[in-house]
Amino acid sequence: MSHPPDAGSDRIVPRRAVWAIAAAAAMALPGLVLRIGGSHPAEIAGVVVFGVSIIGAAFLLAWGAEALQLDVSRGLALAVLALIAVLPEYIVDFTFASKAGQNPGKYAPLALANMTGSNRLLIGVGWPLVVFLGAWRVSRIARRRNYTGEIDTSAHLDRSQSIEISFLAVATLYSLTLPLKSRLALYDTVVLVALYLVYAWRVSHAPSEPPHLVGPARLFGMLTPARRRTAVGLVLLFAGTVIIASAEPFADSLVDTGRNLGVSTFLLVQWLAPLASESPELLVAALFAWRLHTKAGLGTLVSSKVNQWTLLVGTLPIVFVIAGGAARGLPLDHLQREELFLTAAQSAFAVSVLASRSISVREAWALLVLFVSQFALGAVLPEAQRHWERIGVGIAYLVLAAALIVVQRRQFAELAQDGFRTPAAELMHEREREREPEASLP
Repeated sequence: MSHPPDAGSDRIVPRRAVWAIAAAAAMALPGLVLRIGGSHPAEIAGVVVFGVSIIGAAFLLAWGAEALQLDVSRGLALAVLALIAVLPEYIVDFTFASKAGQNPGKYAPLALANMTGSNRLLIGVGWPLVVFLGAWRVSRIARRRNYTGEIDTSAHLDRSQSIEISFLAVATLYSLTLPLKSRLALYDTVVLVALYLVYAWRVSHAPSEPPHLVGPARLFGMLTPARRRTAVGLVLLFAGTVIIASAEPFADSLVDTGRNLGVSTFLLVQWLAPLASESPELLVAALFAWRLHTKAGLGTLVSSKVNQWTLLVGTLPIVFVIAGGAARGLPLDHLQREELFLTAAQSAFAVSVLASRSISVREAWALLVLFVSQFALGAVLPEAQRHWERIGVGIAYLVLAAALIVVQRRQFAELAQDGFRTPAAELMHEREREREPEASLP
């Protein structure tokens, strides 16, 4: 599908973008002001104030990171965008890992909660969201043109994005070993961080190309290079400062809220915190899909998944040890191991779906239904049986993944070849020659 022009005139879009940036900054500012002033609203008020500040700052981070695509290679830009976009999640997880260094019994079980929730949210909701929005937009355009032929409503990735999928597959394979351990150790750090560095080196060799910027990111892109870099640098600095300042009181407020209201603190950290940290990224991906740039939307979410399974998980033991924890690594209780198993199994199924470098509407429904079913089963089953629900759904993911791997074994071989051996520049040049449409329309 050809990329439609951005909606609105050059004068209208920047005005809206300015208001959006101002609104995000206004959301982010209260948390920073309260932290500087030494104030800390109690319980739910703290969750709301500092959570909203993180959301506002995360939007600013996402817009600034998108604009970075103008100055670095496309692959590296996606990796950097993914890294910056999940910065709120890093800070929240690092906060709990640091506190676990002083009080392992209370905080160690929470150190990976936000990561597992964010991972499953990205795949279970984010990937289907991109597919559904893109398919709906394509179908709507076809109806307007009175087209009655077959329409390709799948979301496709370029051949060059085999790199992200391949490294995600390796990270997923390693993540399946984590539930078998009692600790997330420093040797896990070496493996996972090394994997991320190799991935970053690989994608950094892809040549740059003009990105599809929308909204506030497009406003940054309209500036001269010097002004753009200055503006983006200031925005990223402000947003990062807000997130660092707000993360600890936000985490403390979640713990206090759970304790005082009798709600599971683990569930609050696992699902409420990701709603704050992941909402901007999901919105950016949705905007890409709405404008029929599904490759960019889905590609960003896949890059974020690689980032989370490698650099984020790998650096948690370092934070734990530096904060005074045991050198053996971050302890994992039975609940964390079950959650890690379920998250890794979902990732295995997602990679097997994406081996063809596309996701159909049917496959998107499978990702969403399996994600929702885990919540439904958890709500119905008694507390004593919920561990079987997590294990059972995880096994279902792995069985489906194994079936797809057998069916698509040739595609996996081609994916590995492109992901690890074919030069990134060659993959990009071939994409330029082919220019395959994102969806088939007359």
